[in-house]
Amino acid sequence: MVKMKFIEKLINISRKNNSLLCVGLDTDLEKIPKLLLKEDDPIFSFNQKIIYSTSDLVCAYKPNIAFYEACGSKGWEALKKTCESISKEIPIIVDAKRGDIGNTARMYAKAIFEDLGADAVTVNPYMGEDSVSPFLEYEDKCALILCLTSNKGAQDFQLSLIDGKPLYQIVAEKVLRWNKKENCGLVVGATYPEQLKKVREIAKLLPILIPGVGAQAGELESTIKFGTDEKGERAIINSSRGIIYASPEEDFAEAARGEALKLRDTINLYRQTSE
Repeated sequence: MVKMKFIEKLINISRKNNSLLCVGLDTDLEKIPKLLLKEDDPIFSFNQKIIYSTSDLVCAYKPNIAFYEACGSKGWEALKKTCESISKEIPIIVDAKRGDIGNTARMYAKAIFEDLGADAVTVNPYMGEDSVSPFLEYEDKCALILCLTSNKGAQDFQLSLIDGKPLYQIVAEKVLRWNKKENCGLVVGATYPEQLKKVREIAKLLPILIPGVGAQAGELESTIKFGTDEKGERAIINSSRGIIYASPEEDFAEAARGEALKLRDTINLYRQTSE
């Protein structure tokens, strides 16, 4: 049986749910409603309710692996159960920012793609092509490669000029060459709209994961205008804390749905005006 590629899965659910919204599952035991702490698996219980309340509004879910690893083996089990509970129609992006060579990279890829069953993973390209290629061996999956991140520290290296060209542009051009199996994507923060525009010009058909529209206050209108392709697609706009922690009370899942619906619809309004 031929497996569906990540980009096909992404576009299918994006059209079905009319959504470019990705909900980040950065689940912190110190921030979830206290009433859940009496559960056997409070992390999974929280995630399950968030997923159930938002699954018709998203194009992807993005658990950040650090929040689960910090809880040891129980955290990994909660992450695994979370991935298993998400509809097979919806892509799962594990935000792990892995970046190593040889057998180490292969083991990272195996853990994320085979054990967790994720559809995509964020990858750090600093060590070069041989740190990324083990992830690209999984033709139906996707390596979302850090290009220009949303944090202030991105300026330390990613905006540096090399022979007159910013490093992030060099990364985008390299990733295009690595995309022989059509399973590469990029990560570009919403906090850098002009640079996002340049990346989209370089990588016209690559999926772009765009963090930073929520708590990091990236500008949404320019994100839609510059981050989508010619059809208004192939952008994955992530919001984590602004959605999943919309309420600390018993109504947290309903509140998360309200915030997700509002952001999904605002994104779609800007998609219409940018056509």
